[in-house]
Amino acid sequence: MKIFSRTWRTAALLAAALLFLLAPRASAQGAGSIAGTILDISAKPWVGLSIECVSEQGVKSVTTTDNYGSFSIRNLRTGNFTCTITKFPPPNDKQQPVQMGQVHVGSDQETRLDMNFKDIMSKQGAAQQEQAKKQAEEKQRFEGMKAHFTAGQALLNQEKQARDDLTKATPDQRDALKQKLTDLSNQAATEFQEAQKAAGDKDPNLPLLWGNLGQVYDLAGRNEEAEKAYQQAILLKPEESGYYNNLGNVLAKEGKLDEARAAYTKSAELDPTHAAVAWRNFGITLYNANRGGDAIEPLQKSAELDPKNAQTWYLLGACLIYKMTIKKVGDKDVPEFAPGTIEAYQKAIELDPDGIYGQQAKQGLEQLQQMAPGIDIKVNVKKKKS
Repeated sequence: MKIFSRTWRTAALLAAALLFLLAPRASAQGAGSIAGTILDISAKPWVGLSIECVSEQGVKSVTTTDNYGSFSIRNLRTGNFTCTITKFPPPNDKQQPVQMGQVHVGSDQETRLDMNFKDIMSKQGAAQQEQAKKQAEEKQRFEGMKAHFTAGQALLNQEKQARDDLTKATPDQRDALKQKLTDLSNQAATEFQEAQKAAGDKDPNLPLLWGNLGQVYDLAGRNEEAEKAYQQAILLKPEESGYYNNLGNVLAKEGKLDEARAAYTKSAELDPTHAAVAWRNFGITLYNANRGGDAIEPLQKSAELDPKNAQTWYLLGACLIYKMTIKKVGDKDVPEFAPGTIEAYQKAIELDPDGIYGQQAKQGLEQLQQMAPGIDIKVNVKKKKS
């Protein structure tokens, strides 16, 4: 009886051990997995691809696609993983690694990560075709803009010539030249406006188009339109000093002296090397508008910055005449010239003895001598080296 009892207990233990060995092992509690299928450019299973998934902590898990193009990585901790195809089988073994993307693995969940290279290539092809279409449209738009710009520039040059001709014209020629100037201005404006339409809203050439349009209006005396065009150019390219200079010219013609001074000041700040030109232009504009008294200050600034410009000195002398006063001496009215008047003329002659500004300055001095006989108008002209 005892022998039977021991035999039964031994058999029970062996049976329990066998059941333990045959029972399936459970996955770690809370672990997840990444699985997927990868198809090649023919939409067939891609066998033998090396797949690597890296956790946020830098832990790498590697597997290979089977005969069905499938792969699976199990027992992964919850978190984000970045998966990559690190190696391709021959004949694509020289192919660079391909990012599959980033996925989140949840607790006790399988995350799918499938790839179909046929679909990917198809989408890339469509994207390339769309890009090529956009490039063709951009090229066509640029060519249209360029054609209108070239035409507008040619008309602008003709308008400049017509303006120069008008300043030299005899009275009987003026009406015809005024009409020509108006026609050229209208034609040039139309071309630059068409160029703007062709360019679109983000074209880097827009500031130039607005600036040229401002010149078109400016030459024709269309001051309000020129002002708006220059302001638009400045809005698009606020670092360009030339637009502020041109805006200052127009504002001065309109009598907006404070605004003009602000524009010239900004131009000088942006480009100190051309500050003298900016202030001289301010003075010239005021002088041409018969505002010689107002032109003195900017011309003095220009002369300080560029003391070797004969035009500046001549204009300064001519404008200082506006500051002349009359003093009663006995029975005579004796003119008193503003300080620096004679010196400004003398400086213009010294710098440009045979040029137009030197000659005009000589005439100015002669007129001063007629007004006040006995004043010293001697000029020390340096002889040019032979």
